Parts: sequence; structure tokens; C-alpha cells
Amino acid sequence: MKIARFESMGRQDYGFVVGESLVPASAVGGDLPLDVFELISSEVLMNGSFQQSLADMASSSGTRLPLDGVRLQAPIPRPGKIVCLGRNYMEHVAEADTKPPRDLMTFMKPATAVAGPYDDIIYPSLTRQLDYEGELGVVIGKRCRKTSPSEALGFVLGFLVFDDVSARDIQFGDGQWTRGKSCDTFAPLGPWITTNAEIANPSALRLRTWVNGELRQDATTASMIKKVPEVISTLSLGMTLEAGDVIATGTPAGVGYHWKPEPRLLKPGDVVRVEIEGLGYIENHVVSET
Repeated sequence: MKIARFESMGRQDYGFVVGESLVPASAVGGDLPLDVFELISSEVLMNGSFQQSLADMASSSGTRLPLDGVRLQAPIPRPGKIVCLGRNYMEHVAEADTKPPRDLMTFMKPATAVAGPYDDIIYPSLTRQLDYEGELGVVIGKRCRKTSPSEALGFVLGFLVFDDVSARDIQFGDGQWTRGKSCDTFAPLGPWITTNAEIANPSALRLRTWVNGELRQDATTASMIKKVPEVISTLSLGMTLEAGDVIATGTPAGVGYHWKPEPRLLKPGDVVRVEIEGLGYIENHVVSET
């Protein structure tokens, strides 16, 4: 199942992607909540039989909108938490000429950083070093506290594509990463939530990032230092993860700041596309704040 939020003819709604079409939740029936975050927060989607029933109803619905006729929005507009990982791919650690963290290196992004899968990335005036980081995003589906790695995937609703946009001069100048990672539009995500049942192994997905059509990142999630189950387990030891929270699992090598022989950072007019096997892609234009 793929869960999406969209705008069509001035109306915002959520629904379910079926092939190249989108079935609005209002056409599915079953007394679904009016808001997708309410649906996710209710944790009913973690019930496999309910999810299958919902998928069957969506597939049989006669009300369908063509995907290319709607404007897709961030599938989770205001996550309770966006927890991000740094230095979770060894190749990225190497290109940064640093050492892998002893445990998880984490930071947070605010909900106000969220942007839709095809929204603009705003280049704020406070930075001169804007960069991209294609990442796998994990969407938590039910309350999770002190889980083991072997049980961790049972708390996952699904996965999405994530771009951890970064203002490098602010990130490294501050001595901690939050402000340089938290500007408005610095968390484009989507294009939808692909539920856990459709992804056999989140540690075997190809991830690629292009800037203006040039391939910059090409890796698989198998190269993660800490895989998704271990990430969730470690975070849950001290932090309660809740339905609708998003975890960005780190970026592979190929970011602009560490490009050799010299950095290749973003500028207004650039187009960043991040694609993950089985999850689709997001594509965002960089525009000046002014």
C-alpha cells in the first residue's frame, strides 16, 4: 500500500496510490479519519488485515484520479519528531575524512522544515553553502519504547524518500548541527509512504541522487553502518518513538560539500532528484529566498 497526500482543484485530501492513479480516502469508505496523521496516529494501519482490507477497497473503487493530474504533498505534513542520523555510511565517513561514530550520531529537524516531494527548496540568505543528502526515511507506525533489533521492524509503518538539505557553513560553524539542518524546506520527503509489507528488505534498496541530471550519489542501503532495526532499537532505549515520527537514516557518499577535487554545492536554479528503489522519487527546485 502507498499512502499519499495531495491537492486537486483547490482541495487537499489523502488517499491510496493504485498503479498510476490515486484513490481519495473519501471514496474508499470504512469511516476513515479525515486527516492522514490522525489515521497513522490511531495505529490501525499496523493491523495487517485492516491494511489489506483498505488496499482491496481502494483497488475496487471506481473513483480514481490520475497521479499526473494532482499535486502530491508531504505524506506526513507535521511529524511529531524528525530524527536524523549523521555518518551512517562508511563511504560518506571516508569522503569527510573523519571517523565513524561509536554509536548513533543523531540530530533533530523541526516539523517546519518539511517540504513536499516536488516543492521548492528555499536557499536562505543566512548560508552560502547549501547541500543535498539523499536518504531513506522510516515512518514509525506505533508507539515504540525499548524494543530489540529483532522486533524493531514490527513498529515500522513504511518508508519514504528523504533529502536532508544542509547549510554547511552554519552546520559546521555552530559546532552542532541543528540550526544548519533546520531551515524551512530543508526536509523534502515523499512522494508517499510505501508500507512495510511492500518492502522485503529495507537494507537492500538502491539510492541515487541527481543534481541537474548529473548522478551524484549511487549506493545501496546495505552500506549503512547501522541498519534500520538497530537504529530503531538504539533510539528507543531513551526516546519514545510514536506513530508518525520520521527517522532519516543517513546519507551515502557523493554530497556536494565533500566533492573532489572541489565542492559542488547547490545554487538557485538547480534541480535535486532523489530516488530509492521501490519507493519512487522526489524532485525539488532550488530557489532564492528573495
